[in-house]
Amino acid sequence: MAEKKNIVTIDGPSGAGKSTISKLLAAKLGYTYLDTGAMYRVVGLQVERAGLDLETEGAGERLAQLLAGLDLTLASGKEGEETRAFLNGEDVSDAIRTPEMAMVASRVSAQAEVRKKLTEMQRTIGNNDAIVAEGRDMGTIVFPAAMHKFFLDATPEERAQRRQKQLAENGQKIEYQEILAQIQKRDRDDSCRSLAPLQPAEDAVIIDSSAMSIDEVVSFMLAKINEKKEVMPSLKKER
Repeated sequence: MAEKKNIVTIDGPSGAGKSTISKLLAAKLGYTYLDTGAMYRVVGLQVERAGLDLETEGAGERLAQLLAGLDLTLASGKEGEETRAFLNGEDVSDAIRTPEMAMVASRVSAQAEVRKKLTEMQRTIGNNDAIVAEGRDMGTIVFPAAMHKFFLDATPEERAQRRQKQLAENGQKIEYQEILAQIQKRDRDDSCRSLAPLQPAEDAVIIDSSAMSIDEVVSFMLAKINEKKEVMPSLKKER
């Protein structure tokens, strides 16, 4: 049996609150927060800027060239702020936080070359630090030996309302029905793709946060983590 790693994974669909919850949980635990969604958005932005149509002939070769020269770095934002993302040294944090870029990120994440590149980067970070990693396949593909796994969900309607509120706070006004349609499409795309589809890990704790506050979700996760920490030492003694 593989040794469990000091990693917390939080997977789930778009708009479930993974980023907010992960940042708060990481702060409570004293872990590093790994925003994998930002990583895919940065690659999506790079693809968009290069004018690369992933459906055209020869796109795979051009994509491989882009990934070979990928200069992507993340930096923790101030308390309560999003992770800062940099592409070739340029701060692209605002450019990647749009609904349109979320859809682009979903498309590029279905590319095997992209997933391979970013999975390697994510595992390197996880091997060097205790982390809270949020995404779509953290517990199933990237960190299958993570000690603590969660799958955070909420109804599409609730997620659309949350997303609309978040965008409004950032000065972006988008109709609720448009956001809901985008979320439902991304759910279908993420769940039905053949490569690393969105699904809970077999050993993940599933949380429906539709009627839960942020603090309630964080407290629930902390309780589950502490329960396992108490059990693990006794298991080691028995061995």
